[in-house]
Amino acid sequence: MTFEPLKNDLILRAARGEPVERPPIWMMRQAGRYLPEYHKVKGSRDFFETCRTPEIVSELTIQPVEHYKGLIDAAIIFNDILVIPQAMGMDVRMVDKVGPQFVQPLRTPADLHRLDFNCDVRKQLGWAFEAITLTRKNLHGRVPLLGFCGGPWTLMCYMIEGGGTKMFRFAKEWIFRWPEASKQLLQAITDVAVEFLALQVKAGAQMLQVFESWGGQLGPDEFSEFALPYLRQIAHRVPQRLSELGIEKVPMTVFSKGSWYALDELCDSGFDVVSLDWLYKPEDAVRIANGRVSLQGNIDPGVLYGSKEIITKKVQRMMHGFGKQRYIVNLGHGTQPFMDPEKIGFFLEECKRFGKKE
Repeated sequence: MTFEPLKNDLILRAARGEPVERPPIWMMRQAGRYLPEYHKVKGSRDFFETCRTPEIVSELTIQPVEHYKGLIDAAIIFNDILVIPQAMGMDVRMVDKVGPQFVQPLRTPADLHRLDFNCDVRKQLGWAFEAITLTRKNLHGRVPLLGFCGGPWTLMCYMIEGGGTKMFRFAKEWIFRWPEASKQLLQAITDVAVEFLALQVKAGAQMLQVFESWGGQLGPDEFSEFALPYLRQIAHRVPQRLSELGIEKVPMTVFSKGSWYALDELCDSGFDVVSLDWLYKPEDAVRIANGRVSLQGNIDPGVLYGSKEIITKKVQRMMHGFGKQRYIVNLGHGTQPFMDPEKIGFFLEECKRFGKKE
């Protein structure tokens, strides 16, 4: 499979720790509901139906690259982290104004028999790989294409809780009452995630990110037991799987929201980039990382609701703290549906302007 030569490899160089003329810029959830053109293309389609339609996925993925011409240095494929539970046999639906809902959550270890522990990832998620290949072609080398998956602990939480939650009652019951069954489930999710990520690269993804969005719901000891070992497996096993497939490895990023206490361990976990939420002072994160990895982040997305003066001030503070090298500009979490596309554009312009200055 051949694609057009890459015209902008800034994010790949930054991820590998190579010199860059300015920090690359992209945003988590950059393809999404804040853009008016998103709603026109998605229309009345169900969310997961949209994800399973490669032509629509490609268009949605590229929308922000075209909307903010010259300001975004990467595209991330439009998809959802919950496709792994779906591939394992769970029925997940996206309910408007509610979020994802699992028809039958895993409430006790006796429910594990309902999962397909040996699912055929290539078959079950074939549409995702088609979408990546099509999008890579449609990008024409403008920017690299990122693939992703959910972190094992985060996916386990969804599979057990049945949707979003504030209490994590059932997930906490699992790890404290049935720790061995929890690890069996985490290992199964990890195995699928490794194959899913590797096949995304085979389809055309040039960089990968693992979203451990609920990492901060674990204390330091529990994170070391129920999250970190599986993230480490992903970081080390994906390159091994790529080698088996005859494919060169690609940079990999881990984003574990709220896991401020684990930054040192995450820097040693095998990933090339550690993405940060807004709980870190940039200078402190740089000091802890100490050149072991590149860093990504970390402005509070809520800043984009502020005035242009505040956005400028916060961008300058962030970028001065991280510096130019081994750094990728991003938000500390994803964009939100209520955000003003013009404000986001101003944010991106300021990031590029200060990036050239630093």
